[in-house]
Amino acid sequence: MDKATFDHYYAKVSPLKEEIAKSIVGQEKVVEGLLLSMFAKGHALLMGVPGLAKTLMVNTLGQVMGVDSNRVQFTPDLMPSDITGSEVLNKNREFEFIPGPIFTNILLADEINRTPPKTQAALLEAMQEKHVTNGGKQMDLPNPFFVLATQNPIEQEGTYPLPEAQLDRFMFLLKVDYPTFDQELAIVKATTGGKLEMGSSVLSASDILAIQDLVRAIPVADNVIQYAVELVRKTRSDSSEEITKKFLSWGAGPRASQYLILGAKAHAFMNGKYTPDIEDVQAVAEWVLAHRIVLNYKGVAEGVTEEDIIRQIL
Repeated sequence: MDKATFDHYYAKVSPLKEEIAKSIVGQEKVVEGLLLSMFAKGHALLMGVPGLAKTLMVNTLGQVMGVDSNRVQFTPDLMPSDITGSEVLNKNREFEFIPGPIFTNILLADEINRTPPKTQAALLEAMQEKHVTNGGKQMDLPNPFFVLATQNPIEQEGTYPLPEAQLDRFMFLLKVDYPTFDQELAIVKATTGGKLEMGSSVLSASDILAIQDLVRAIPVADNVIQYAVELVRKTRSDSSEEITKKFLSWGAGPRASQYLILGAKAHAFMNGKYTPDIEDVQAVAEWVLAHRIVLNYKGVAEGVTEEDIIRQIL
């Protein structure tokens, strides 16, 4: 890892946060999670009720990072081709592929659990493979490519919950809370007056790719990797953790260990550290593990949350 390159891009972190804060009031932890997952080449799943500026977050990220962004509203009648694109007959009587909204840098998949599994799978395959297949031809997606999907925790009727194997594709699960009184006051003042101020571009697509390569190249001590692996293994039923045996049906897989380390690397970069330590792993642990562990009947009945168990293990 080149320290001069590290310092050059780390100097952009503070201006990046400042520009985002011009449009997004509060939600600092959520914004941090979005940046970390993007810099680590992951995708993020947002959980929150409607009206908490999820769409504005995506538009703002696209603006300050100098990349394109699109939004897809997931509905029960949405087809895979509505996301990936389809072939149409042009004026020359030839089939022509019309790219779908997935051909962008940042995609907001709004209420992903409101569309059937077939359509969910089309998006999740593209997230994993970074390409779309149509008519036997593979078409690469733009680079960088980041998916921010949202799930609504209320109005469960008419939803198709993501299976655990598909949830595992998302690096982070970020929970969006209601703003504080002062934050809500600031939001109302900012959005009911004149034109809403949007942040200026701080990065470019090439800068994001360079940061992603930089994060991958950050060295990690063996004891930090060992800590991450031990942490994940403590969520499994064969561990010695009493709370795990008591409240969990099953725990996180190896991908969680990988994402803990990648998240810790990105967290170290965002804080100007040349190598992550155990505190960086702990900082991203809830985001990585919460959607990868499954409560058993006893855990649900007693009102235990996934975050409670993760904090206890930590």
